[in-house]
Amino acid sequence: MALGVPSTGEAGRLSDLEPWSGEPPRDEFFWLSQINKATFIVNTRLGLLDRSKVPAWCRALKRVIAQAAQPGSPRPRMYVRYEPLLVAEAGIEVTLMHAGRSSQDMHATFQRAMIRDETLALMKALNRVRGALLRLCEENRATIVPCYTNGVAAQPDSLAHAWLGHLEGFRRDFDSLREFWARLNLSPMGTTVLNGTPWPLDRRAMASYLGFDGIVDNAYDAGQISAVDVPVEAGLKLAGPLLHVTQFIQDVMTQYAQPRPWILVTSTYASSAMPQKRNPGSLIDVRRDANEVLGRISSILFRAHDLAPGMYDVKDEQLNRTILADAARVLEAFAGVLGMLRVNAKRALEELNLDWTASQNIADVMMQRFGIPFREGHRFASELVTYARQRSLTPFTLSYAEAKAVYEGMVEKEGFSGIPREFPFDEKGFRETLDPRAIVEGRRTEGGPQAPELERLSKGARERLLADEAWTDGVESKLQAAENRLEKDFTALCA
Repeated sequence: MALGVPSTGEAGRLSDLEPWSGEPPRDEFFWLSQINKATFIVNTRLGLLDRSKVPAWCRALKRVIAQAAQPGSPRPRMYVRYEPLLVAEAGIEVTLMHAGRSSQDMHATFQRAMIRDETLALMKALNRVRGALLRLCEENRATIVPCYTNGVAAQPDSLAHAWLGHLEGFRRDFDSLREFWARLNLSPMGTTVLNGTPWPLDRRAMASYLGFDGIVDNAYDAGQISAVDVPVEAGLKLAGPLLHVTQFIQDVMTQYAQPRPWILVTSTYASSAMPQKRNPGSLIDVRRDANEVLGRISSILFRAHDLAPGMYDVKDEQLNRTILADAARVLEAFAGVLGMLRVNAKRALEELNLDWTASQNIADVMMQRFGIPFREGHRFASELVTYARQRSLTPFTLSYAEAKAVYEGMVEKEGFSGIPREFPFDEKGFRETLDPRAIVEGRRTEGGPQAPELERLSKGARERLLADEAWTDGVESKLQAAENRLEKDFTALCA
């Protein structure tokens, strides 16, 4: 597991030399450079910097960035180690740009920007999960399966309906992250240490260049209070989607222990000793990793616990971005596993008909059709299930005559009055009462699994997903447009 960024001494210097390859990362150095670019642009416009000297300083900044873009070169994570590189290129006079700035507001800004990057990646991964799960729902509208409560088969349902229920959990997770985004995407820049500066800075222009939607209003809050709240809230936002991942996997695994499961995952591994075994390793891997990240959420709370304002324990961007990035990887892997699930609808229906998951429907129909109080109908259904299980009978193998005898024997034994003494069902009606498909299609509850409602729920889920995908695309485009504008105006200032 990653540990925090060393802040001082040789350990701090060596942390700036950590190897990297490929494209330069969007790390602390990247964001400190973006802040410097925006500072040159905005403060020059305000007349706070000598316009005749700024172009040379901007070109010096470009050289510092180019040098750090070479693998093996240092990419300082703290401004106190960044600034000497700029001084070496432009001379000490370049530190005039630091008027009205502090490591406090600069670090608070890049910490938010880095959490913002990871949060957007997390939201996109969550939408991929929703898309994969919605495809499974649309493929399994006609699939009738047993659903479980308290670990025991409870009632028949449309698999699409049950999984649309899981999908709603992931939709709420996205809503929660989107609501968090409104608090996250605010800029602390320009607040200096904790109470501002005598320099008349344009905080909103800085925020715009860095892709923020606005500013953290209170200067003390910006670096001392909200700088702690943001990583804590970001970590807590992971609990919902990761718990929903593990809940879904356990729902699948409930029936995976059967000799003939009705859901299989195509990516498995074989036992080294038992030739019959095909272990669902891909499901287990995702569950393991989801639980690992869930466990690490508590580390954020402990780092934030008992701190005076201004301490940086919980602000460590390496730890905070790592947990968010790992959560996104779990969601990406889970989306992949969803694409590997194969449902055997015939076997699921067989499983239903091997047990008495339809028995509540007997009491419901007796009350609805014949006016028999639910508790007395429930008593009959319970007596019938006990009778059948003692004789290893299923809804298919129990005879109509036996059901009739159980009912009439119960009425006579208990002396029930006000209900029919003779079994009120004919044989056809009794069989229909135990038919899982008829039960599902017979539901009349708004939000139930019957075809019209299933169509409505599926359509709503699709529309919400499309809207949320459009929102993330729009946010991504807006952030990219801000970066493009910053680069364009900075390049012009260099000329």
